[in-house]
Amino acid sequence: MIQGDYLPEFSSIIDAFRKILPKKKIGGAALCVYSQGKKVIDVWGGTKNKRGELWQADTLAFSASTTKGVTSTLLHTLIDKGVADYDDPVAKFWPEFGQNGKHMITIRQVLCHEAGLYDISPGGGDLNQLLDWPSALRMVEQAAPSHPPGLLNAYHALSYGHIVGGLIERLAGMPFQHYLHQALADPLDLDGLYIGVPKSELHRLAELTTLDGQLGLALLQYKKIPKPLRIASHYVLKSIGVDFNYLRLALIPDYADQLNFNDHAIMQTIGPAMNGAFTARSLAKMYAVIANQGAWEQQQLLSSETVRLMGKVQNRRRDKVLLLPMRWRLGYHQVFALGAKTSKAFGQFGFGGSGGWCDPSRNLAMALTLNSGVGTPLGDLRIMRMSRAVVQCVDKIAATKSSLTV
Repeated sequence: MIQGDYLPEFSSIIDAFRKILPKKKIGGAALCVYSQGKKVIDVWGGTKNKRGELWQADTLAFSASTTKGVTSTLLHTLIDKGVADYDDPVAKFWPEFGQNGKHMITIRQVLCHEAGLYDISPGGGDLNQLLDWPSALRMVEQAAPSHPPGLLNAYHALSYGHIVGGLIERLAGMPFQHYLHQALADPLDLDGLYIGVPKSELHRLAELTTLDGQLGLALLQYKKIPKPLRIASHYVLKSIGVDFNYLRLALIPDYADQLNFNDHAIMQTIGPAMNGAFTARSLAKMYAVIANQGAWEQQQLLSSETVRLMGKVQNRRRDKVLLLPMRWRLGYHQVFALGAKTSKAFGQFGFGGSGGWCDPSRNLAMALTLNSGVGTPLGDLRIMRMSRAVVQCVDKIAATKSSLTV
């Protein structure tokens, strides 16, 4: 079932990839790995839809919050040019953002989820507002922080993309999608890096096979728990510092059941936190540039100093929404790899199982895209298993080379 290319010394990663492909005939995935600036794995397998059509080399896959890593990287290219600093207030470049107590929220606080804007629509809001770019930006402008900025970190699951995306437009002086192509897709010759899929590329989209694309329904399963038990559990957990209200506000809006990511109309909208459509090849190459200290061929897309700052841990507190210490970097979280050592690695995983990350200390990057499963807002065991397999394989190769030179 697996197609594509890989170097023989990385075959253990292919064995792990084979194990995560759906055992039934429905569902597929793609994996790409870069090591020392070279593409060493570029494979795919399974089916792209319920009709059984095979996953192709150019298949695009909905990647949920994995999108945030692309959006963050895009903002870093602007800061690297000197047009802004991480400690500048967002309102310095986007005056309308400064309403309702947001005038001192810094770019850094947004990137490490400390801005207090995890609830994008405290007064209600609806799906049409979220999916209409100008309306969503106005909603962000009018929002008020739920807590003093910098006090704690709470994952901005939906609002992150509109805050960072709106800022990108102000700094770049052009529409978000135009700058995405100008700064990343075109210079790196990427075959699939879309946030808002063009009509001409919709035929490449893999169909989500789980819940027919209505992944929001999975988030609503908590409502099936009897109300008395929900209330009792809430107070018990709150007594030990766990408050599910943060998760509900950030991740489960009233219109969650209307989010169908098999709907081409939704996939064509700009949603820089949630609706990217990528090939694993493009996602991995973007992270490979970061892993390679911002350099690619004859280009320097990011300075090594910016790469250093991107990967620096900003907070170690438990995230109020995700309930774990995420060790937030500037727009990325720690890499979960089931015991493999990844203290220098950072990236972004997504609901549904996708993920992409880099490790500049190893000059290593990988990406996984797929179209089956639900998992958690942080991906699931598949991306964690693949991350472990990649790290262990690369470290084993490095150790072998080191022993041969001694």
